[in-house]
Amino acid sequence: MQTILSGVVVEGYRVASGPSKDYPYGSLEKQIPLFKERGLNLERFYPGTLNISIAPATFELTAPEYTFRQVAWTNLHPPEDFSFSRCTLKFKGSEYAGFIYYPHPETKKRHFESDSILEVISMYIPDIKYGDKLELQLNPEEIRIRAGRK
Repeated sequence: MQTILSGVVVEGYRVASGPSKDYPYGSLEKQIPLFKERGLNLERFYPGTLNISIAPATFELTAPEYTFRQVAWTNLHPPEDFSFSRCTLKFKGSEYAGFIYYPHPETKKRHFESDSILEVISMYIPDIKYGDKLELQLNPEEIRIRAGRK
């Protein structure tokens, strides 16, 4: 069984694909080899994230497929915790495999996301841009969606 919901691509901090004002490299460039060492190979995915707003709904990762603690991926701040939940994106009639990418806010020093923004690592999606609508398929055993108020 899958949870299916609609979302809109919104601009993020542009840190994952980098470089940015905070990092001279993309964060995923440094993180992906460390995730692979821990058992999650993301090398086939685009080395950046899509920020997808599901507002006014919110999400909570309840039992992610992968959680990695104390990942020391940069010398610019202390190690962080990350969780991942498999998902599928549907855009313009095509499906793209991906993972919800969740840097745990309690271990992050900056770049906090709203609980209405899902960060997704996925296969490359041609022509996608800010403001585009898409559909997400999520595992309800790993992620809980709360309907928002209108």
